[in-house]
Amino acid sequence: MLTLQAVGCAAEVQLNGMPVASLGAAGGSLVLPVHEYTLAGRNQLALAIGTAAAPQPRVATAAVGARARLVLVRQGQAAGDERSRELAALDWAAAEGTSYDTPTERRSEVDLPVNFKRWRWLDAPPIELTPAVQRQVLEFVQQLALELGRGNPEPLLAAANLRFEEMALAYQTTPAELVQRVRDHLQQLHLAKALKIVPPTADELVLRPVVDGRLLECVGPLGAPVLRTQNDAPLANHAWPIRLAMVEGKIYVLR
Repeated sequence: MLTLQAVGCAAEVQLNGMPVASLGAAGGSLVLPVHEYTLAGRNQLALAIGTAAAPQPRVATAAVGARARLVLVRQGQAAGDERSRELAALDWAAAEGTSYDTPTERRSEVDLPVNFKRWRWLDAPPIELTPAVQRQVLEFVQQLALELGRGNPEPLLAAANLRFEEMALAYQTTPAELVQRVRDHLQQLHLAKALKIVPPTADELVLRPVVDGRLLECVGPLGAPVLRTQNDAPLANHAWPIRLAMVEGKIYVLR
């Protein structure tokens, strides 16, 4: 499990080059399982503070900070359980009145007691982000958004077939069960008229290379998943992060 806490700053955690958790400028906390991003043996953990593309000086008007932890928990335990085992932790903080640069980063290496198969994203070919690739991905994401808005999850489920296979291995279930769970959820949202999705324009789609350029993370200008609902009630909104591989001109959702 990964835990992330932040006060007064945006923070993002990457595990083996994959963005797995993020919090906005207001901070907050979250906990999530990260089986499908872990590797047998040595793993790279990174904590990034701030979202600016270029370094910018800031002054802390109050104490700010963030902490990321990888913990090993047993079945039925919570990440904060005193019996859980901390495998790695990264901390950053700035006292009130002090100056600091954003973005700033902390990194660590950790050996993890896992024995999963070699994930496909590790061997995906690097993607050259040409105008043709950008157009192909934009059309792909637009079509997914259009079909989801119509209550049809099948194009997304088909594109993510390999992802479901690996998620099933990571969490000891079956691909069919995972697919049905997502299908049921999306159909329930559609029946509740809570699946308002607007296909993104070129200006609304940012393709962020991750894991050494082998995958493209599809996000909006502010870093949120581009495949998301835009319902009138913000608390009723949902998002589906997608990270794409391209092999021989075909797009696959691997995470």
